[in-house]
Amino acid sequence: MKNSNSRSPLSLTLSPRGREDEFKRVATRLRSGSPCLIKITKLSGGTFLAGLLILWGGFLIAQHQMGPLSLAKAEDLSTIVLDRNGALLRAFTTRSERWRLPLEANEVDGNYIKLLLAYEDKRFFHHHGIDPVATMRAFWQLVRNGRIISGASTLTMQVARLLEPRDKRTLFAKLRQSVRAIELERRFSKTQILSLYLRLAPFGGNIEGARAASLAYFGREPRHLSLSEAALLVALPQSPEMRRPDRRHKRAQKARDRVLLRAAEAGVISLPEARRATRDAVPSKRKNFPKLAPHLARAEMRAFPKRTVHHLTIDKGLQQRLQKIAQQQAARLGDKHSLALLAIEHDSGKIRAYVGSPDFLDDRFHGPINMIKAMRSPGSALKPFVYGLAFEDGLANPETLIDDEPTRFGTYKPKNFDHQWHGTLSVRKALQMSLNVPAVKLLDKVGPARLLARFRQTGIKVKVPTGTKPNLSMVLGGLGITIKELGKAYAGLARGGEMVDLVWRKSNVKPQSISGNGNRLMNAQAAWQVANILADAEPPKNARRGQIAYKTGTSYGYRDAWAAGFDGQTTIIVWAGRPDGTPSPGLTGRSSAAPALFAAFEQLGRPLVPLKHAPKGTLIAHNSNDLPAPLRHFERVDTPFAAQQALNPPVKIAFPHNGSQLSLSLAQKGQFETLALKAEGGKLPLTWMINGAPIKANRARRRTFWKPREKGFVRLGVLDALGRADSVMVRIE
Repeated sequence: MKNSNSRSPLSLTLSPRGREDEFKRVATRLRSGSPCLIKITKLSGGTFLAGLLILWGGFLIAQHQMGPLSLAKAEDLSTIVLDRNGALLRAFTTRSERWRLPLEANEVDGNYIKLLLAYEDKRFFHHHGIDPVATMRAFWQLVRNGRIISGASTLTMQVARLLEPRDKRTLFAKLRQSVRAIELERRFSKTQILSLYLRLAPFGGNIEGARAASLAYFGREPRHLSLSEAALLVALPQSPEMRRPDRRHKRAQKARDRVLLRAAEAGVISLPEARRATRDAVPSKRKNFPKLAPHLARAEMRAFPKRTVHHLTIDKGLQQRLQKIAQQQAARLGDKHSLALLAIEHDSGKIRAYVGSPDFLDDRFHGPINMIKAMRSPGSALKPFVYGLAFEDGLANPETLIDDEPTRFGTYKPKNFDHQWHGTLSVRKALQMSLNVPAVKLLDKVGPARLLARFRQTGIKVKVPTGTKPNLSMVLGGLGITIKELGKAYAGLARGGEMVDLVWRKSNVKPQSISGNGNRLMNAQAAWQVANILADAEPPKNARRGQIAYKTGTSYGYRDAWAAGFDGQTTIIVWAGRPDGTPSPGLTGRSSAAPALFAAFEQLGRPLVPLKHAPKGTLIAHNSNDLPAPLRHFERVDTPFAAQQALNPPVKIAFPHNGSQLSLSLAQKGQFETLALKAEGGKLPLTWMINGAPIKANRARRRTFWKPREKGFVRLGVLDALGRADSVMVRIE
């Protein structure tokens, strides 16, 4: 690199007229010549050509003896993690503990490149590694003054020295750099050489490369720099330790001003621009590198240890904002508490934000523990899926009445969270109030084993306590689930029951639906009914109702607080609690997690997207009187339920069978032929349903006929007078 004394401080203070006089005096001395120079000019053309051939031969011999230049240092780059738009989320030092980030010449502000070339190597794009003009000038100054006045290093020579450093700056080392510079020019383009310089140039301490320097001193990428910032980055590599802004602030400022004045003299910038830039402050402290999505970033590094650039689906801006929300909410809960958030773009399954803890480096909040992967009790957060299966099977409708009263299920006698009973109310209200007894009643009809099978069938991983079978306590949190898996379930609910794999690595491959074989979380009609109920639930204080479908959950003993919600585009899951699982009295989903959920939706950077409209075939009623008789009141019959069960065997669909594929020929006008539906058992009258919606049928008979309208998967259901139901999934082809 250029000698730091390449220009006398006096020359910077000369007036334009004074500098012109100085240039005239130098020109006069050059014309008068010296004996040495006169002898050189008298050399014949043949002798000169012979000299060039000797030099070229010497270069080839030297290069052969030295072997190829190693690029190992340039390839030893910091591992970086980028968001969906290429913005830096996280960076790690190299094996040698250096900050050396990948960077290309086209990723740097144009002002920086202009100032760099004007100050370091103005003929960079015209020479072949060695600048003959600069070399002759440096040699003449040495002869005239008896000491080195200015260097002749080109940027290419500086790259050679950075790739192959030497402790001593001897004539031999200079010749070696020259050989390496010519080699670099033969192997790489000018843009590639410039990129190597931008990656390797030292900027003080363990900072190497313009990108690392820009992040360390200005807190942002070098794509957009002010003139002042660009000049500082040009000045530092000449003497990185003596000009470090965080240690020798005044020297850094003087060096920056020298670069600006030199650029003005060269006509790269105007003198007024240079003067304005010199008034800008020089940073006096190093800034921290971004530390966003640290848990996910470290997991990616462990998964792909040889990869230096990781591309994620994370949105940097949203990640920053949600990390801040997690810190604020966790601080409100107190020490030893943690809070985690997961934001999912449910149309694609891409994860937009991944906050495993409030602060990765803060032990007060158990920062290093990634709670997104922790298995915890969901409390009431799984109730919507029980209701959805009940709607799908035709066991209930949102306007169906249900009794909230003391009820025993064998030895199990659930109670509500508020220890009160609310009498007869609608299923809609029961879910919005998160009442326990109605939810257990519905699960008793749906079947715990069926709920668990539906989760596993659609790729949602839950953990049942060892040595136990699926039971009714599942709906109140009697199993384990992670934030990620709960996010997958709620994203499926937001998608109308269709599941999709969650992805966090950016790629051109679209996420694959995991319901392509007909295995849905629930049908579209049931999913819409659940979302419609949750959207009308009472929101936290100062929040608006109706824009977010959400549900809270609190695990037994106040160990886990949950809030899960979605609008038309994004699903967000929030968990709060103590990572060690100890109780936290007063910790509830509504008070501890729901505020963070609604705050997170406010930080999406866009208006909330409306929820989906009701799909075709959805049974919509205003009250229970609008429903078919069997759906008006859950389990309400004239005679005791046990007696009715004994007199009438359960209803069962005899045809078609569950999972069957029905190949129906098309009749005239593009319609399918009629399909016979047959039931066995049950108490008449029967109600037949297609995807949860009743169809016209002879209710006094166990056989009816139905004409499909389109191909695809269909859920057929039947409901008897006692409220007992059966359903099958078939495929129409």
